[in-house]
Amino acid sequence: MILIIDDDSVVRSSLTFLLKHAGFEPEAVTGPEEALALIRKERPRLILMDMNFSMTTTGEEGIQLLRQVKIFHPEVPVILMTAWGSISLAVQGMQAGAFDFITKPWNNLMLLKSIRTALELSEQDQKQITTLDRVEADKKFHFDKIIGKSRALMEVLSTVSRIAPTNASVLITGESGTGKELIAEAIHQNSKQAKEPFVKVNLGGLSQSLFESEMFGHKKGAFTDAYMDRTGRFEMAHKGTIFLDEIGDLELSCQVKLLRVLQDQTFEVLGDSTPRKVDVRVVSATNCNLQDMVAARSFREDLFYRINLITIHLPALRERREDIPLLATWFANQQAKQNGSPVVEFSSEAKTYLRKLPYSGNIRELKNLVERTILVSGKSRLDASDFERQSQSLSSGTIPVQSSFAGMTLEELEKQSILQALEKYNGNLSHVATALGVSRAALYRRLEKYGLQTDK
Repeated sequence: MILIIDDDSVVRSSLTFLLKHAGFEPEAVTGPEEALALIRKERPRLILMDMNFSMTTTGEEGIQLLRQVKIFHPEVPVILMTAWGSISLAVQGMQAGAFDFITKPWNNLMLLKSIRTALELSEQDQKQITTLDRVEADKKFHFDKIIGKSRALMEVLSTVSRIAPTNASVLITGESGTGKELIAEAIHQNSKQAKEPFVKVNLGGLSQSLFESEMFGHKKGAFTDAYMDRTGRFEMAHKGTIFLDEIGDLELSCQVKLLRVLQDQTFEVLGDSTPRKVDVRVVSATNCNLQDMVAARSFREDLFYRINLITIHLPALRERREDIPLLATWFANQQAKQNGSPVVEFSSEAKTYLRKLPYSGNIRELKNLVERTILVSGKSRLDASDFERQSQSLSSGTIPVQSSFAGMTLEELEKQSILQALEKYNGNLSHVATALGVSRAALYRRLEKYGLQTDK
């Protein structure tokens, strides 16, 4: 049973009809007293509730009812319904334990999508799935690009396996270089939309002037340099997943525009006033502390609650040291395949040495260290001393002078310079761009050109 709580008879009738048509069993009541009387006798699967039940618009009645509901049935998901201008009330509700919020007038498809997602996650929680082991994970899911079997990593993969089949929005957090983009891809590959597009957007590289054109597209002639129609990233991701990387770097003015499309999944192409609908699953990532940014008013609180229905925090590499030898071997084998060269082996001392390093740049730093050591040493078996020389040269900020650079093309030298800067500045792209004397946007183009991972 889905419980509807609203004092507006039209709203109750509309929601009852919609839910019955969708195959649910709705029960509608007019206010808190009736709702609490029903909740005391039976447990609803989900609750849809308004925030106000009298002439007041403060939302205090809704917040109080939500807290009472959570006392009786803390596991039952609650979806709040409020006017767009009162989203601040919904944010208070999210803080008090609500699952999601929908604005009035609601979009039927969006509302049903939120309801189904809430029910799916609620059912998964009740199953109390235990942490996967690596063998089981590889049999049941697509995690082939994610290397490791430490407990910290397997807890992440267990969460991914649980939430991937739903449509829940996901926020992936973690330090720079921990592999957030790979987790985003894994969520998509193990979802119902796996055969649909997976569209990546690096929001840190988008200026305010380019945001709308890049995200929503434009029509020819919409502005001075619009020589042809352009399809936006949201439209490209229709029916699939859009990955919003570096969302913490998004300017406030752009955050409002993003919130709008995430709220009702409609947008307008620049130069075309006709609203377009889009059906996408949203996965975001950041290495920023968004809660601190909300407190500092540099990130919108309503957008924060919209994107982090589920939060996955990736452990730093120093928190999963047992995975370091596996990762190092993987990177060495991948480089051998790409270059058509013999497979490089590691001595036990080399593996021990690699496990002891601090890795402020995490997996990206390990990858660059392994690849550089292989290139510079030219050996088929690497010892601890080989890695030690390279790690010391990087920590001192110097570039090892090696004859192996002789004969390299300009592009190869440029790639090596970027790799060195990434290691030196632990993947901080702003610092890397400054050190190399290029703009951040130009750095992004080069990273894409050379296939260098920019996951955070």
